[in-house]
Amino acid sequence: MMTALATVSAVTPCASGYDVELSCEQKTSCSSCASQKNCGTGIVSKAIGSKVLHWHLATQQLLKVGQVVEIGMAEKSLLQSAAIVYLVPLFSLIIGALVAHWWIAPAFGLGEGAVILCSMLATALGIILAKRLALRIERQSSQQVILLRVLGEPIQ
Repeated sequence: MMTALATVSAVTPCASGYDVELSCEQKTSCSSCASQKNCGTGIVSKAIGSKVLHWHLATQQLLKVGQVVEIGMAEKSLLQSAAIVYLVPLFSLIIGALVAHWWIAPAFGLGEGAVILCSMLATALGIILAKRLALRIERQSSQQVILLRVLGEPIQ
């Protein structure tokens, strides 16, 4: 199980207890790395900044806005998202190249340029498909967050 610290943003009473909205600032490990000034990833992470993630949590425990909590989620959703984001465009590229090489180019008497163009189009469609599938998994995983422990009020 992966864990993270999150801050309670809002608490709404509901029939089964409380619906808690959580926010968590995503940080890279670049801030603690000695080569962050010379590394491309460190420079890009400084330029882009940090991303704030939002989750919803259903719990019986009353929480207050501003409290810091530890949440957990299964690695399954992360692994599924990573597999989709990396493999769907790759397989789309390969399938697009094979289809163009075996059928489209011989049928119309075209050369390698057509194969490259079809590969690029198939990859673009694969990226679009991967984004949609990853968003669906992200929505499902945001509802599978569990409360591990309440840490208390943030330090000012």
